[in-house]
Amino acid sequence: MDLELKNQSVAVFGGAGTIGQAVVKRFIEEGCQVLVFDAHPSTDEISKSMHENVLSIRSNVVDYGAVKMGLKDAANRFGKIDHVVFSVGAGSGKFGFPFWNLEPSDWSRILEINLQGAVNVAHAFAPYAVRQKAGSITFFTSVAGQIGSQTDPPYSAAKAGLINFMQCVAKDLAPYRVRANAISPGMVASELNRSVWQAGQELLPEEDRLEYEDWANEKIRMISPLNDWQRPEDLGAMAAYLASVKARQITGQVINVDGGQVMHA
Repeated sequence: MDLELKNQSVAVFGGAGTIGQAVVKRFIEEGCQVLVFDAHPSTDEISKSMHENVLSIRSNVVDYGAVKMGLKDAANRFGKIDHVVFSVGAGSGKFGFPFWNLEPSDWSRILEINLQGAVNVAHAFAPYAVRQKAGSITFFTSVAGQIGSQTDPPYSAAKAGLINFMQCVAKDLAPYRVRANAISPGMVASELNRSVWQAGQELLPEEDRLEYEDWANEKIRMISPLNDWQRPEDLGAMAAYLASVKARQITGQVINVDGGQVMHA
């Protein structure tokens, strides 16, 4: 399927992460010019490994000034910013069941990265979107933001807030023919997923602990009707589709790519 994305420009925030890299690679395959914006220490090296012409900026989405400067640099290089993808995700690194296993002080960093970071990105992109009267912004949320996570409540709440904010963005940008949607992954073998496993296992007696693969496969068996991992490339494909003209009537929606974990009537 030709998504008609060739020569369009895309800014991927969190583009050096597991999901973010898959998003970047898919847009490159579609012939796009891509900016990778990430706080990862190896952002430049990771970006160059995907494509020599990828523009990379190592910085943090919680820094609004840096986000604005990143988009300005990309616009200067590419001539425009057609699409933005927010693929940032950070958990507490602790096991939050019950929720009082965490301290209230554990919440602020998670909310700042997952929610305020997305707000920063949307605010920085809005002037380009309004001026161009075209384009899209896609936020990566989580099934945890729809069902309430019993492992990391701050992450769950932040992603739930992001879903609501995405809908605000969709309504505000619709008059300018700019669309906003969210992609909700299920079980992806990522650093974030491993941190959930590790935090839970550390609370168990040593004899009851499971290796990551055993823990993950058992969890998938219990929660996913398709009984399968979601691959990063599955999510990259959906991100590209939502940015394309094929999705021109899709806005304000949460697209679950989760093997059937979350189903709505």
